[in-house]
Amino acid sequence: MGEPQQKSLIFPLKPWFWTGVHKIKMKKEKIILKGLPASSGQARGRVKIVNFLKELGKLGKGDIMVASFLPPDFISFIKNNSRIAGIITDKGGVTCHAAIVTRELKIPYIAATFYATKKLKNNAEIAMDSKKGIVYEC
Repeated sequence: MGEPQQKSLIFPLKPWFWTGVHKIKMKKEKIILKGLPASSGQARGRVKIVNFLKELGKLGKGDIMVASFLPPDFISFIKNNSRIAGIITDKGGVTCHAAIVTRELKIPYIAATFYATKKLKNNAEIAMDSKKGIVYEC
């Protein structure tokens, strides 16, 4: 008697960087910043610069959070808050904890811009394409 043959199954897999975020029509007029694309997606919204934990409350629905880096306290806030449209940081990288969490939560994230907190102003309207790592002026 022969052994039963195993059927090989091929499952369609999505690439790790796919986020399922809807595309936003981007006006690619003026590039403000460039950084590392840490979590794919596009977002448009108002800038809210956050340096301390107590400032996280000023984030509204559809805002883009800009910070120097994302400490663990910020990460737990992001996990429990679905208001944020996107995140931009001065520091960080593709393999940092913040990048992993934002990929899980499907939030666009651009890391390592080096001077986002200095160049961007609070309440400025911007668009971000985190697949390319570019921030545009609206």
